[in-house]
Amino acid sequence: MQHLPQNAKSPPEQATPLNNHQRLNSLNRQRLTPLNPPSLNSLSESYFTASNASPASRDARPHRWLNFERRMAIQAYTFLFPSLLGLLLFLLLPVIAVAVLSFFDWGLISDPRFIGLQNYVKLFQSPTVHQSLLVTAYFVLLNIPLQTVLALLLALLMNKRLPGIGIFRTLFAVPWMATPVAMGIVWQWIFDPQYGALNSFLVFFGIHGLTWLSSQQQALPAVAIVTIWGNVGYTMLFFLAGLQSIPEYLYEAAGIDGATPVQRFFNITLPLLNPTMFFVLVTNFISSFQLFDTVYAMTKGGPAGATNVLNYYIFKEAFQFFHAGYASALSMLLFVILMLVTLILALYFRNRTTYDLS
Repeated sequence: MQHLPQNAKSPPEQATPLNNHQRLNSLNRQRLTPLNPPSLNSLSESYFTASNASPASRDARPHRWLNFERRMAIQAYTFLFPSLLGLLLFLLLPVIAVAVLSFFDWGLISDPRFIGLQNYVKLFQSPTVHQSLLVTAYFVLLNIPLQTVLALLLALLMNKRLPGIGIFRTLFAVPWMATPVAMGIVWQWIFDPQYGALNSFLVFFGIHGLTWLSSQQQALPAVAIVTIWGNVGYTMLFFLAGLQSIPEYLYEAAGIDGATPVQRFFNITLPLLNPTMFFVLVTNFISSFQLFDTVYAMTKGGPAGATNVLNYYIFKEAFQFFHAGYASALSMLLFVILMLVTLILALYFRNRTTYDLS
């Protein structure tokens, strides 16, 4: 047998060909081999390289997230601009103008004359203003409780899955869509003491001689009846939306525990309606203090000032007596009253309102 010398290299061994099964195992091992993670030294080097980079090179990198935020902000302000412009032109600027004008004596056709706080001193000393505030407060007490209770009861009745229930919901909201001045004229005929439909109906119950709009005691309740009739359906829609947002499983759990319908209403329905109740009370208080068109169409503030609410008195001072500065001071008084009422309601409902029912 021939021996090779020690320094001589052995001939290369020929690679054994792999069969299909061996090739598949080799590919699987390559797929399952984890990637080598970067070493600590390489991470630290990249960190110090980025931190020591020049400001110009750092600024040259694209700030994709900031650019996206700016685009979103531009789009948001673009959509908000028409509303913000209307808010500025038709709400904020008129309020500022009225506040400034309240320190002037202005008759609309003459030049304004600065008089300081004289308009405010006059309104606090005026018995007509005191009477107008009392009339307005009386109307609020007549309107708000009755309208709120009736709207809630109607919402409970309309919160049923019955055929044709949507028609009744629409019919109750129709009076709110009518023009208040037109409805005031119609209700003038209904309240007519001789030929009115209401008195003709009350005769069947033995009630005679109600003068309604001609009586100092009955005129403001009549105006309140018209206001409640016109707005109760609209208020009902808000309560209906609030009722339909309450989860059904709460009532099912209370029913399993043996709760009666009255207990479910006072322990589940009414507390969870607090957000809706807050909105309804605030908007109804504001609309009640701003009552004008129904009084203008039905009573003109009479008889003998029995329906001379504050907003109608402001109208008379500004456009009948041309005391624009004094009317502006009265408007600021009404503005402060509405702000105080809204603040009181917000403080009351702040810890009594639940918005998340999930």
